[in-house]
Amino acid sequence: MLRITQATQAYAWGSPDALQDTLALTHDGVLAEAWMGAHPSAPSLVLDDGLENLVELLRRTPREALGLDVVNRFGPQLPYLLKVIAAEHPLSLQVHPDIDAARAGYDAEDAAGVPLDAPHRNYKDRNHKPELVYALTQFEAMCGFRAPRRAAEMFAGLDCPLAKELHGVLVEKPSTEGIREAFTRLLDPATRPGPEEVARLADAVAARLADGSPSPRTDRTVGLLQREYPGDPGVVTSMLLNPVTLRPGEAMFVPAGGVHAYLQGVGVEIMASSDNVLRAGLTPKHVDVPELLRNVDYVAAPPIRIAPEVFHGATKVFYAPVDDFELSVTELADDDDHPLPGRGPRILLALAGELTVATSNDGTVTLTQGQAAFVPASDGRLTVRGRGRLVQADVP
Repeated sequence: MLRITQATQAYAWGSPDALQDTLALTHDGVLAEAWMGAHPSAPSLVLDDGLENLVELLRRTPREALGLDVVNRFGPQLPYLLKVIAAEHPLSLQVHPDIDAARAGYDAEDAAGVPLDAPHRNYKDRNHKPELVYALTQFEAMCGFRAPRRAAEMFAGLDCPLAKELHGVLVEKPSTEGIREAFTRLLDPATRPGPEEVARLADAVAARLADGSPSPRTDRTVGLLQREYPGDPGVVTSMLLNPVTLRPGEAMFVPAGGVHAYLQGVGVEIMASSDNVLRAGLTPKHVDVPELLRNVDYVAAPPIRIAPEVFHGATKVFYAPVDDFELSVTELADDDDHPLPGRGPRILLALAGELTVATSNDGTVTLTQGQAAFVPASDGRLTVRGRGRLVQADVP
């Protein structure tokens, strides 16, 4: 087992203290994310090996670090990326590409000579980015499209032309095609509403919220987004999306193509090892609406909540419907040895307490709040003892 660092990211939507409090970090200023993994954009450093980064370690000893099964399936690379995120402000309206789109987009931008670190580059790698978020605090989000008839109800009775138009589209076409038309109308540069139209709809929603709303949560979200990003059409798209509240300990999976935006909260994220994000609004970052629209899954469906399986009375495992990753959370209040499920290359993160992890070949590491370790596949089975909470990322 090797102790590793976290690469922190200071995006504008972050918090001045939430990530610091969660991971016992000493940092003045806004932090949004802490990455643990081997993505080339921000790989973890290996503290026990002369500050070699994890990408270099995996390339140097792929079979020992990853195991033959993972190398055969994914090549000499860690297939997942583990993060802790702290959102004080809403994130962008976004979609992640599937693997075919990611490969085609990456190759096209390379052929066009777009530098890998260019702010306007969409594809930072050739991988898809399905992800799972596990809530550490109450976590607010929007994810996936509502049923068309329910979406139509959100616009019914609002006294403004934009709402009446969108209501008409969704009533006339209560189908995937209606959702596609309404969403495209709001975002496409040729048809998107201007700031005044967005503000007028937001004012109508605020008046409805005061008088009695069919969805107070949706109306409050419109108000929040209008305050944060006044005039952005993404304010209106929120009315097409499912609202989601995760309580601490709950998890949600976001597939490639799933339109979503996180609004507020602290959580652990695990995803395929990718930094490909296609944005359509609600952000100061690069926006590429046509590319996002080409990658959206318009099928209306409820958010995918993942119920855990419990092992040994202490560990909850969240199985996502992908081959790249799974997440487990172990909570201990005694000093007994507890086996950890999982295999292959693993990343461990202590969220609370003091926990000692032992391998089947007699290696040990003790982790306290905010400390992380990489476990090579060759270390075999793990046990943990102590008091606290431990997150583990591994490969199914």
